[in-house]
Amino acid sequence: MQYLSCNKCGLFLGLDPAGPYFEGTPPEVRLDPTDANFVDVIHSNAAHFPATGFGMYNTTGHLDFYPNGGTLMPGCNDFLIDMKRSDFEALIADTTVFGSCHHSRSHEFYFKSILYPTGFVGYPCETYEDFKSGVCFPCPKQGCPMMGHYADKFPYKLKRINQKYFLNTAADPPFTSWRQKVFIKLSGVKKMRGDINLIFHDTEGNTKEYEIASGVLSEDKVYTKYLDVEINPQKTKKVEFVWNKTIFTLLWARMGAEAVNIIHGEDGHW
Repeated sequence: MQYLSCNKCGLFLGLDPAGPYFEGTPPEVRLDPTDANFVDVIHSNAAHFPATGFGMYNTTGHLDFYPNGGTLMPGCNDFLIDMKRSDFEALIADTTVFGSCHHSRSHEFYFKSILYPTGFVGYPCETYEDFKSGVCFPCPKQGCPMMGHYADKFPYKLKRINQKYFLNTAADPPFTSWRQKVFIKLSGVKKMRGDINLIFHDTEGNTKEYEIASGVLSEDKVYTKYLDVEINPQKTKKVEFVWNKTIFTLLWARMGAEAVNIIHGEDGHW
């Protein structure tokens, strides 16, 4: 769907604005920042090479959010839609087409953002690759906007147009995640094979486990990893360190964590 402009509109929200027949067209026939005082956009099935989707990839608002890169959403089938522009009418008529899940996630993200606003923080980045590598972590001093219902609360939302923001979401409802950077300094034997994980526990009894490193592990190395944790930091009760050794590891061998440090992406605090 594309939203048309109107006089004196307060704000417009674009939920995965249509790409076919609109991508690359003049602003007069598609959603653009002049359509309202504030325009924010959630891209969830954007046509971005090599995938082809129902949505538009180009920025079309003041704040453009690209969850999971904006094209394919976790929890949906990873089937890449292979279609020509001329096939769009036939494809859209089939409601079972795989792309519809990715496309409709923009609506689901918006609904969940009403109850879980801090679980949808967007980070300013030029590309999704930069976001994944940690180039845009943590949020800058002016902060980060929250994708969805509370995007208009961002104080710098009108500083310029076409601002790109990236984030990752969980595969299942409520889709929330909180980006964190983990540092682990090991203790024990000099080198050992296996993998090290962290288990996050919240006050309601929920747990989520994340792998930090695997293979040959060394006590003289600090292991770092960016995580999109599905446990709200404000409700985190404890973080448990786990070492899973290989079947060939000596029974007496031990490995632990000398230190586990976590930086929260929203405010940069430890």
